[in-house]
Amino acid sequence: MKQIVIGLLLSGALCLPAWSAPLSNNARTVVPQAVQQIISVDYRELRDSPTAHALKDRVMPDNVKQFENALRAVGIDPDRDAEQITFVTYRTPKGIVQGIGIAQGPFRQKEFLAKAKAKKIKPEKYLLSDIYPMGSGMQMVFLDPTTILFGENKAIKGAIDVRDNGAESLASNHTIDDLITSVQNATVWSVLDQTGTQNMMRSALGQAGSLTDFDVVKKRLLASDYVMNFSNGVTFDLNVKTSDNVTAASLSGLMKAGVLYRRMSGTDSEKLALENTTVDSSNDIVSMHFKTDDQRFQALMKTDLFTAVSR
Repeated sequence: MKQIVIGLLLSGALCLPAWSAPLSNNARTVVPQAVQQIISVDYRELRDSPTAHALKDRVMPDNVKQFENALRAVGIDPDRDAEQITFVTYRTPKGIVQGIGIAQGPFRQKEFLAKAKAKKIKPEKYLLSDIYPMGSGMQMVFLDPTTILFGENKAIKGAIDVRDNGAESLASNHTIDDLITSVQNATVWSVLDQTGTQNMMRSALGQAGSLTDFDVVKKRLLASDYVMNFSNGVTFDLNVKTSDNVTAASLSGLMKAGVLYRRMSGTDSEKLALENTTVDSSNDIVSMHFKTDDQRFQALMKTDLFTAVSR
């Protein structure tokens, strides 16, 4: 149980690439129905927060760095040009997990196309889209002048199939679509389906996740969302939707025990950071709220526990 609190704060954010504001209509048209997780980051807010930058630089997974480096390779600097980057993992009809990225911002499409033509780079035509190579196995498609879809070839084509080939879309996944509506104005937001939520909670609960009681609870976790904001210190809010109020109360108890344990046995930085952490359940929802100032959060990032969880 000793990793539960920091795990809850980070495991959701780290279990998939990266770290936003509302998705544009064009971005939504390529998100498949079988979403596992969506993580979105408002890069405009990120630029104004040294703490958010420090967190991103310290824990960003290698595949996120690959996405960003691929954008830079085609003349797009995420730190300068991107307003929002969203990462989506979804399951194909065969159960294979694929990942795509969607970048939004003023990307100077005409300039990019002119350079590609001058370098004799020919795109692959797929349905109504032109797929351009980005290097490192990544490819990209302009959905419109301000929206880029990028990722590996099979993943991109799966997303294009949603828009142009009749594959099921996010619009038919009411659970995930409703969660997005409730969180999409945060600097960093994420939504997870049932399997994604179960995996996140097992990882976050650490040793507690191996208990038999959790195996019973796990089957009744339906979906989850979290948001992070950096405008006034650091706040993190996690909501887990369960099947009933008894499950919610059981999960809430596990999480409260973990918070208490860390307050008693953690380092000074961890104890200070967790002073304003609360866990509550209401009907079938478990909510966790964490708030601390920039200085304490940056100190927390230097602890061994943070390093172990974010590895």
